[in-house]
Amino acid sequence: MIKIFEKYPLALLSCVVLLLLLVHLEVPNITIMEARNFISAREMAQDNHWILTTMNGEARYQKPPLPTWLTAVSGMLFGINNVFALRLPAALMVLFSGFCIYYLSLSLKLSKIQSLNNSLILVTSFYIFAIIIEAPWDIFAHGFMLAGLYFLFLFFEEKNVLWKNALLAAFFVGLSIMSKGPVSLYALFLPFLISYGIVFKFKNLKVRFLPLMAFLILFIAVGGWWFLYVRLADPKAFLEIATRETENWSSYNIKAFYYYWNFFIQSGLWAIPAFISLLYPYLIKRVEHKKAYQFSFWWTIAAVILLSLIPEKKARYLVPALIPLALNTGFYIQYLISNFSELKRKAETIPVYFNFGLIAVISLSVPFALFFLLKDGLQNHLFSYVLTSMATLLIGILLIRNLYLKKFQSVFYLTILFMVSLAAFGLPLSKSLNKNIAFKSINSLHQFEKTNNITTYSIGETAPELLWDYNGILTDIYKNGLLKTPPEPNFGLLLMNDDKEIIKSQLNKDYNFELIDTYNLNVGSKNKDRLIREFYLVSKK
Repeated sequence: MIKIFEKYPLALLSCVVLLLLLVHLEVPNITIMEARNFISAREMAQDNHWILTTMNGEARYQKPPLPTWLTAVSGMLFGINNVFALRLPAALMVLFSGFCIYYLSLSLKLSKIQSLNNSLILVTSFYIFAIIIEAPWDIFAHGFMLAGLYFLFLFFEEKNVLWKNALLAAFFVGLSIMSKGPVSLYALFLPFLISYGIVFKFKNLKVRFLPLMAFLILFIAVGGWWFLYVRLADPKAFLEIATRETENWSSYNIKAFYYYWNFFIQSGLWAIPAFISLLYPYLIKRVEHKKAYQFSFWWTIAAVILLSLIPEKKARYLVPALIPLALNTGFYIQYLISNFSELKRKAETIPVYFNFGLIAVISLSVPFALFFLLKDGLQNHLFSYVLTSMATLLIGILLIRNLYLKKFQSVFYLTILFMVSLAAFGLPLSKSLNKNIAFKSINSLHQFEKTNNITTYSIGETAPELLWDYNGILTDIYKNGLLKTPPEPNFGLLLMNDDKEIIKSQLNKDYNFELIDTYNLNVGSKNKDRLIREFYLVSKK
């Protein structure tokens, strides 16, 4: 089996990502960040807003447009309201990132199987695959940057083809900037340079000076042209948005410097191995490729320190640190594959038995946990429940058996299989959690608008999920405490409950209000007010 993996590593990696992400890509509910991005992609395709990007018809320059372009093209090919199609580019970027880690590992002179293991750890790290739902544009920025760093590593290490590696590195770094601005430059590129300087040193820079200058010029040109164009074409909106975004860095989601110190937890099932891989005095004596380990270690540490310096902090911002952490964890996994059967010290064996024994127990518990959690909801997903239960029970038994026999390589691949099984068989079960009987799609409002020949307006900013579901423009007529009355004698008005009395008091003298319906986009048992709107037909007296 291992020989097959060595012979077809990228095919195996592709199968894992296919089963982990693509089989049920459309199942998870659309998040707020996805909704924003998908609306911009839809308006690109429908309204031709390819350069001056919009959301709800208004300028949206917070993020560069490359991921939106790719998403819009996928939507045009397979359906602009097809969630699978819109999520597809981000999911493929996870696979692309896995490929990059594989080839970067090879360039560090690691074996094919260790390089494959590194890429498998990356694509199954919790926030790497979760990010395509929570903040899908991040994976584009970091994936393209990872490709750029691979070619940059070759540029510094190889004496030949300097120009080719420099230009390819610049191209991908530029694409990263076109995906999310300078974020990945700071969080992934700079830590990479720091680590490379510490471990490998920057050698023969005189010979590399001209291609290095070309690298700088090209990546600035590829990554910066859109910012310059928008700055010149729509300066007022661009500066307002840029000022607002910059202020957020120091005034929004402010956390303590040490907020990221538990960053290894974001790798999910690999949390304990990831933590142990960071115990430098322990592992440096046990790894075969010491310089490569030092490189991934300092790259990870530098990324976490630099991210900690920024006042604004969110868990998903740790994704750049998870990339070198996957490499780092791979060294510990490789050590266990080679030596676990001979380890005697309890200090070394207990963490392994605890981590993977816990995964085995969770795997065995899945059928019972799902049964008690979902109860009546299982009736509509019985096939998925049976497949998930059979797979996890078998994997749990095999994990315990291989731990007992100290066959760690099998334990590692069974852990990957556990993740894949949950996604491939169990993800449809999440639909059983959609229990809100008050759910009502706002898209049905179009039929009422057509029948009554009216336009609908909103009071205040409409939640992106509602905008996405509505599939149209909802102009906000209440900004900065001022109400701008629509010109039509009859129109529709979407109100949050908190705004109802204020707006009615301003319009009551001249207009009649008739409550038509309430739209509620909450799918679970918890009701978020921002996803609820009351719809009124407003007519002049």
